[in-house]
Amino acid sequence: MKKLLPVLLLFLATSAFAQQDALFSQYMFNKLTVNPGYAGSREVLSADLVDRYQWLGIDGAPKTLTLSVHAPLRNSHVGVGFYIYSDQIGPTLEQGFEATYAYRINLPKGKLSFGLQAGFKYFTFDWNKILVEDPDYMFEGTQQSKFSPDANFGIYYYSNHAFAGISSKQLLQNQYGMVNVNGKSAYSRLMRHFYGMGGLALPISDKLIFRPSTLIKYVANAPLQVDINASFLINEQVWLGMTYRTEHALVFITEFNIGSKLRIGYSYDLYLNELINNNKGSHEIRLGLDIDMLRNRMLTPRYF
Repeated sequence: MKKLLPVLLLFLATSAFAQQDALFSQYMFNKLTVNPGYAGSREVLSADLVDRYQWLGIDGAPKTLTLSVHAPLRNSHVGVGFYIYSDQIGPTLEQGFEATYAYRINLPKGKLSFGLQAGFKYFTFDWNKILVEDPDYMFEGTQQSKFSPDANFGIYYYSNHAFAGISSKQLLQNQYGMVNVNGKSAYSRLMRHFYGMGGLALPISDKLIFRPSTLIKYVANAPLQVDINASFLINEQVWLGMTYRTEHALVFITEFNIGSKLRIGYSYDLYLNELINNNKGSHEIRLGLDIDMLRNRMLTPRYF
């Protein structure tokens, strides 16, 4: 068994990072963490704080905290922003910072934006957080850390009633997590993630807007994941929606617009697979703030 254990640990260390991006159920309200071309598209200084607890009730389940800020410049062709995040899964902790630049081209009915993000990831693996029944030399308390630069690229089109985008993250595919086995170090590698998204805003009446949208995520060595969402904006104040995720999950989403500046969102993920009996779902809380620093450019309501 001791001969097999190093091989098993190495396999887990290299395969567990096939999907390395944090999951967000409320991506449709803030796409900066998925597509850097989104920077400045709300035409105001926009900040979003998201706190996500995934698979509540399972020890070591993912916990993610992010802050993103973006805005247009006085040069209407340019949007800038950044986001910082902390993503913890069991003994692993990933923290990062991404600065964003987007160049926007005016089209007859919308804008086409090309965005680039650059920053870094800092990854820590703490063996002290692994509990085993019969400890041996493989589980001596150590902490491994790795610093990696990172870059993302995205193209994003938007108008008052539609959006679409494609993006790729972790372009550099640098070495990432590290594990020591019998005195030898082995690294997993950042994998490129590819995203496609699109959505529409369809007026049903003066007080009801229907917004279907989808997000497609692909990364090598992992199943294709698709989110299909249907949301309604009621009286320009309350969003209510539901998402079906192809890993057999339903997501219930709501957002409250308090005036023209403050937004509060919540989502609950219900899993319909083998996880349903082992966790209490996933909870995601979001706080958004819009400030019109350039004056007279804020539009109400905003659909994307």
